Formats: sequence, C-alpha cells, structure tokens
Amino acid sequence: MCFKVMLFDLDDTLYPRTSGIWQAIGVRMDDYIIDRLKVDPQEVANLRNELYHQYGTTLRGLREVFGIDESEFLTYVHDIPVDKFLRKDDVLIQTLSQFPQRKVIFTNADTNHAKRVVNQLGIPHLFNQVIDIQAIHPFCKPMSEAYKIAIDLACIDDPEECVMIDDSERNLLTAHELGFFTIRVGSDDRLDFMDAAVPSIYQLPEIIPV
Repeated sequence: MCFKVMLFDLDDTLYPRTSGIWQAIGVRMDDYIIDRLKVDPQEVANLRNELYHQYGTTLRGLREVFGIDESEFLTYVHDIPVDKFLRKDDVLIQTLSQFPQRKVIFTNADTNHAKRVVNQLGIPHLFNQVIDIQAIHPFCKPMSEAYKIAIDLACIDDPEECVMIDDSERNLLTAHELGFFTIRVGSDDRLDFMDAAVPSIYQLPEIIPV
C-alpha cells in the first residue's frame, strides 16, 4: 500500500469532534440566518437541516435559495476564537510527519479558516495545498463534481494512488466511488465503502505503512 497524495478533511478530522469548533460555527450560522435573512429562530434548525441534505452544505443551500453573499457568510460564520478550542498538538505533528506523501487539505470551509486551524495545531508546514469551498465553486463535498475539481487542482493522475481521510460518511462514499482509498476518522464503525476506520487521526500509522 503506497499512496502518492493524502487528502485530508479539516473540521472534525484533524482535531476531535469534541473540540467545540463546529458547535461554535453552528451558532454563528444560526445567528447569520436569523439576523441577515430574518428567519424565525424556531425555524432555523429545520432550515439548516433541509439545506444541508438537499444542497450538500448550508452555504450552498443559502446561496441557491436566498442568493447570499458567500464570502460574507464564510467570514461571518468562521469568526470564532480558534485558540479557545485548539492548541498545538505534538502528537498530531508527530503522526503526520511520519508520512512523506504530499498532503492536501480538501474542505468545505474557506482557506482562511483552514489556515487558522492548522496554524493553531502547529501543522502548516506539513501541508502543500488547501483546496477550499471557493476553489470548488459552485460545488461542494460530497458532490462528485467537487472531487473532480480537487483532483485536477491537486494534480492527481490516478485517485487509486491516493487516500481520502474524512469524518463524513457521505464524503467518503463519493471518494470511494471515484477510486480513492478511504479512511474514516472519528469512529471505528467501518461501512462497506470505507477501506478503514479509526477513532482518532493519531491511529493513521496503523492503517498506512510509514
């Protein structure tokens, strides 16, 4: 098993789901929808759930349904104190440093948020590239079109020579369909379309030889 490129999701993958970051971003999303779009607070949860499942991300749904300014939305929802939730992770640094492969972040967040996260974790030097939500516009994960753009941007010749590491079932399903070796992070519940599943990203060396 030898991979040329490793694609990593960002949120809830490079750090534990329990960090609180996604919850904080979720609060900012709710505030945006209530304050800017004047949606009844009692309806926000249902609206976000519907948009997420129909369009892939809340952002894409808000763009299609409400015509929002995407850059404004991304700036607003990611305006959280990352340093409150994350700190330098020496174990993560040691884990990822073992792999000589080219490493790329592939995320539905924006580049600014990705950089803040990797800087706080102490791992910016380990990644060659960030492919963010704006780079795959107008698509998003888990849409196959988004992956095809990412494959092109990452200069991947053959997905079968690459690995996709993500916490999301639906993101991994698309990656599997395109030929990637797929690793679920955050749970050891491995579904048919996952080649491996680990509770923590620290366990990657158990799956991929170093």
